[in-house]
Amino acid sequence: MADEQKNGSLGTPEGDNDASIAPEITIEAQYTKDLSFENPSAPKANSNVPEISVDVTTGIRPIGDDYHETTLQFKAEAKTGEELVFIIELTYGAVMKVTGIPQEAIGAVLLTEGARLIFPFARNIIADVTRDGGFPPLFLQPIDFIELYNKQHNPED
Repeated sequence: MADEQKNGSLGTPEGDNDASIAPEITIEAQYTKDLSFENPSAPKANSNVPEISVDVTTGIRPIGDDYHETTLQFKAEAKTGEELVFIIELTYGAVMKVTGIPQEAIGAVLLTEGARLIFPFARNIIADVTRDGGFPPLFLQPIDFIELYNKQHNPED
């Protein structure tokens, strides 16, 4: 039974040398690094539908041999005219173990695929916090992390 699962991936008949390791990203931990919600107009009721802007950035940093931290940073502001209705800032992180991916590709993989894996959890936090702040939940639309990566790393294109 040499081909049984090892850490969520199938072993290969060729053995465990680096050339035969299947690419794998494993989420070891997830956490809220920073969370801020401001509701400056409370308790004043505002019946106008606010205009919402959302900024998203991604980041990574190595934290051990095959381990890296991937972060998603969100800043969403809701305004009616010039009046700030609410602002939420969230930095959500995960420790990810990466194997079978060439060193030069790890950054791109984590900033795209790693970010995609943890996005639903961050999205849920933002929806819950805005709802708990007295507003309809802010459901972020899916994000194309490849496009975001290209914008962040090739801003002239």
